[in-house]
Amino acid sequence: MESFALLFDGFSLATQPANLVYAAIGVIIGTAVGVLPGIGPALTVALLLPVTFKLDPGGSIIMFAGIYYGGMYGGSTTAILLNTPGESASVVTALEGNRMARSGRGGPALATAAIGSFVAALIATIALAFLAPLLVKIAVKFAPWDYFGLMLIAFVTVSATFGSSPLRGLTSLAFGLWLGLMGIDQLTGQARLTFGVPELLDGIEVTTLAVGLFAIGEALVVASRHLYKPEKPIPIKGSIWMSMEDWARSWKPWLRGTAIGFPIGALPAGGAEIPTFLSYNIERKLSRKSEEFGSGAIEGVAGPEAANNASAAGTLVPLLTLGLPTSATAAVMLAGFQQYNIQPGPLLFAQHADLVWGLVASLFIANVMLLVLNLPLIGLWVRLLAIPLPWLYAGILVFASMGTIAANPSVVELLLLTGFGVVGFLMRRYDYPIAPAVVGLILGPLADNALRRSLQMSLGDPMVFLQHPSSAIMTGIASIALVAPFIFKGLSRFQQDED
Repeated sequence: MESFALLFDGFSLATQPANLVYAAIGVIIGTAVGVLPGIGPALTVALLLPVTFKLDPGGSIIMFAGIYYGGMYGGSTTAILLNTPGESASVVTALEGNRMARSGRGGPALATAAIGSFVAALIATIALAFLAPLLVKIAVKFAPWDYFGLMLIAFVTVSATFGSSPLRGLTSLAFGLWLGLMGIDQLTGQARLTFGVPELLDGIEVTTLAVGLFAIGEALVVASRHLYKPEKPIPIKGSIWMSMEDWARSWKPWLRGTAIGFPIGALPAGGAEIPTFLSYNIERKLSRKSEEFGSGAIEGVAGPEAANNASAAGTLVPLLTLGLPTSATAAVMLAGFQQYNIQPGPLLFAQHADLVWGLVASLFIANVMLLVLNLPLIGLWVRLLAIPLPWLYAGILVFASMGTIAANPSVVELLLLTGFGVVGFLMRRYDYPIAPAVVGLILGPLADNALRRSLQMSLGDPMVFLQHPSSAIMTGIASIALVAPFIFKGLSRFQQDED
């Protein structure tokens, strides 16, 4: 009952006229940018971070909710009509969705994606509203050594989940941790790693790193490939509405995809890739028309897209309650909170309860807005796909630079943005994941404080992390997650040698 009362208070904040406008703007901009080829939700949110800088925290976070859900929806449009998934989670949607579009059924494919996204996000947001307070009650009892164990799990799982190699993920994380140590030490007041540059005393701005690595890096990669002849979008033929048969074949995959996506997305090492592939395989086995898979089965769009969006809501559970980002988009969302000096975690629900519940309520509102706006505007989003890539990425460079300078006018900040853009380009070029670097910058100082406070309380005894059951379990989980990928890789090589 307490959650109902808090959610009602959240709706009273989210339904204020100004906040409704922010939510609508977020949904429209998020969808419009997310629809553009090669731009996934993480890049969409990173690119629009500076836009929200001048807003009050409540309005900014509510606009973020719209951008987040809008970017998730926009990625499916690109995957279906261009066979260009904006992120890895949309790859499965492209498998059947693009084949439906090529056979003249792009409208129903987009419609089942939109309605499936709505159903999944609605159910998953309800689950978020009632699951998050339960997790917070457990997390508020954490001591410094528990927080350090939790940070270790976050570092290891993020490094292992993203990218093709755990070692590359750890290297990216180490880069972020190094950046996170720059600035004035919070415990001693001493300057660290500032190299005599006064602007670095406040540390590296998360917004600058996120925009540089995601937006500038992506633009440089596209420029290096000379992609001046993008594939033309497939025109939508016939009606965009679903037939009765389409409805009958879609509603069960929507529910199954939601049931698969939310719990996996809420896990510290979840993400959206696993549930989308699981959903696709389950739908292929359960479908009465399994022979259509590979040539445009609507279940292959409905289930994975529902799983994708349910997982997106699921990632907000560890983000808001524990401060742990489990996806690249969640890492950038964490940066959005950080720009207002708001740290997601157990205390967020106590210190900023109105903001958190306003965010949850605005997720419901943004979800309804998405459905109402996007079904009639499918034709408009399709026209956006025709923007030439040189114009598109030149605009991204200008927009990212102006937004960063507006948030923090400084020559040093612009140089850092450029430098991070080059680093982002090199990381993509050599297949290093970007999200761990952002996570390292954000969580590094928190882990540093938790480690040092634990050692102060134990008079320098490192065994404090193993003496308490909760921190010992978390440290053990982190150790297993760190070592397991290397063991499995060694075993697979050993088996190949035997063969």
